[in-house]
Amino acid sequence: MEIRVFEDSEAVANAAADELLRRAVAGSDSGAPFSVALSGGSTPKRLFALLADEPYRAELPWESVHFFWGDERAVPPDHPDSNFGAAREILFSKTTIPAENVHRIQGELEDPARAAAAYEESLRRFFQLPAGGIPRFDLVFLGMGADGHTASLFPGSEALGEARRLAVAPWIEKLGAHRITLTCPVFNNASCILFLVSGAEKAERLKTVVESEGRDALYPAQLVRPKKGELYWYVDRAAAAALAEG
Repeated sequence: MEIRVFEDSEAVANAAADELLRRAVAGSDSGAPFSVALSGGSTPKRLFALLADEPYRAELPWESVHFFWGDERAVPPDHPDSNFGAAREILFSKTTIPAENVHRIQGELEDPARAAAAYEESLRRFFQLPAGGIPRFDLVFLGMGADGHTASLFPGSEALGEARRLAVAPWIEKLGAHRITLTCPVFNNASCILFLVSGAEKAERLKTVVESEGRDALYPAQLVRPKKGELYWYVDRAAAAALAEG
């Protein structure tokens, strides 16, 4: 695990855009599709805006990059709360990415569990997984809430113990809603996970999460520890304030 501290959330987003570009170009040179799982939140929205502008728009190999989502709200794609909708409006509508390279979660389905199952099936097809196989994303972007949640894996959720399914649709009591989310085994099989965290309200929780080394996990973000991959935390100075104290 490596922690990189940046001046502010804008610098975090810029560094994330640079990392995506670097890895996507290297991946396209190999001739293989490059798979990215996106997250929701304000920092990713700034990342999307950067990618939709120069130089990233011209330099990203859009034809070989495939976008997925770590989680989604149970809403239609044109709903203001849709993670896919935000990416489409800010990023995809301004680029030449082929429509078939965007793999969204069908949050509009009446049964969220069905949406999760459909997404799992789409992952199995794309990654050509055998029975029991787990996809290996090239790059996963994640955020962390002040309560320690990541994607739509919240404290106390039954989804935290899921070991077999790739996507689930837990009921989130504090939100009064279902969310569709990838599971810990999927995240932990990624080649690289990049957490983007900003804001002073997350400082104490960030300290607990990154210093735990996965032991006695209290928060979902602590469970994200890739087995054979890289783990980076890109954080701004406000979020890193408690780390500096230690």
